[in-house]
Amino acid sequence: MSVSVEEPYTVQLADGVYAYVQPDGGWCLSNAGFVTGGGRTLLVDTAATERRSRWLAEAVAATGAPAPSVIVNTHHHGDHTYGNCLFPDATVLAHEDSRAEQLDAGHQLHLIWPQTDFGDIRISAPSLTYRDALTVHVGESEVRVFHPGVAHTRGDSVVWLPRERVVFTGDLVFSGGTPFVPFGSLAGSLRALERLRELGARTVVPGHGPVTDASAYDDMERYLRFVGALAEAGRAAGRTPLEAARRADLGKFASWRESERLVANLHRAYAELAGEPAGSRLDLVALLTDMTAMNGGQPVACHA
Repeated sequence: MSVSVEEPYTVQLADGVYAYVQPDGGWCLSNAGFVTGGGRTLLVDTAATERRSRWLAEAVAATGAPAPSVIVNTHHHGDHTYGNCLFPDATVLAHEDSRAEQLDAGHQLHLIWPQTDFGDIRISAPSLTYRDALTVHVGESEVRVFHPGVAHTRGDSVVWLPRERVVFTGDLVFSGGTPFVPFGSLAGSLRALERLRELGARTVVPGHGPVTDASAYDDMERYLRFVGALAEAGRAAGRTPLEAARRADLGKFASWRESERLVANLHRAYAELAGEPAGSRLDLVALLTDMTAMNGGQPVACHA
């Protein structure tokens, strides 16, 4: 299944601060960003394929910035990390759980989308990890990296620039797309949104979709609470996550990309209601099977 998408583009957010946006923001089309100054460049995330990661490198060079010396991975998923190997001179930094998750996942996207040309991708896991928070100084920019708790995954990182009031959220936020929490926690995602609100960011760079502002947190919260309520009602009625998802009226959320993610999110919500710990491993085959069913029987497509 082919998917038509627009070309990636770079947006300057502040002096030396850029977002790299990959439309349409669907499966495998994640955002990145970079901060440059003082002869250094810090890159936030890479891309899913060799080709797209080379485009990202070219976009950084086009601004006159030096090649990245540090990469911060906001989480372990391959659409944000596969391209690490295309920057061999950069130190890859992430939360300690993200390193473990990345090594455990390996070439997982290859298994899910075997017909996608990912190129020459070698798993390049973080060599520098942290537990709670750390700060990287890039020229005049203070880049604060912190763990918001288990949310989208066990090992999420938020990248916050307090002077510029710019935040790179990774997949804690989707702009125009459906959130995806089966690898993390529904309740934890709600707590992470509260931490993001406390920052007072003026500009929000989501993991997928166009650059936005703090109003995106409200949209995410409304959806997550909708999923929580749907899970409680469905589980009480003895419905499976797929049955609950099929009966659901998405309302205003129906226009968001990847609406089939609802059933995967319900799998996580059901697990939490059953007392499973945040970030516990779910059955990936069951998630993909149910999302295929919600997608009219068609496997979800990698847009890269």
